[in-house]
Amino acid sequence: MKKTKFLIASGILAVVTLVAIAADHIDAPAVQGGTSDITDFYAFQGENSSNIAFVANVQGLLSPGDATSNAAFDENVMIEFNIDTTGDNVEDLVIQAVAKEGKIYVFGPSVPGQTGLNSTVLSNSINQLSVDITPYGQDAIVESSGGIMAFAGPRDDPFFMDFAQYGQIIAGNATGFNDPGSDTFAGTNVMSVVVEVPKSLIGGSGTINTWVETKRKQ
Repeated sequence: MKKTKFLIASGILAVVTLVAIAADHIDAPAVQGGTSDITDFYAFQGENSSNIAFVANVQGLLSPGDATSNAAFDENVMIEFNIDTTGDNVEDLVIQAVAKEGKIYVFGPSVPGQTGLNSTVLSNSINQLSVDITPYGQDAIVESSGGIMAFAGPRDDPFFMDFAQYGQIIAGNATGFNDPGSDTFAGTNVMSVVVEVPKSLIGGSGTINTWVETKRKQ
């Protein structure tokens, strides 16, 4: 297998090849409990109605103690937001986020070098910026460049799910959820990446399909 390395110099990231791995909230055995485990993905209009925000959360069920001392973005994992502007369910643009030495480097939105499961880091994208990863419990650090804004760091998990009852339903021991249920994620954190971009950088007909993947360096 070809081995590659990340190299940061003057804000440029060396080109590497990555392969997709994705999940949601610890229910995929291949990535359960791992640093590439996706918990949630959100896309919505920004407070500035001319912008759209993309949010990816990874590494669910972190305790505040973990988020303070042990949690970190994996430097071997890239978070990639995929944007389909033509309705064919193939990414026309991507936004990539890669961690390195306490920062998240954001590339795009840009046309990907290739579509599908494999990706290369778009280090030559005209749209790029870096932001310091916000430590747990501190005010959000946000950087902006060319109308693009980015944040990265631990945040409270916004998702509500009663995983114990879900397990009972899957096992055939229950037929539905309790009311009220028990929030498995209460008091836990995720590692979050937020990128807000002007809609003008996305283009298309005004309707997009969007999804997120995590891709591990090969």
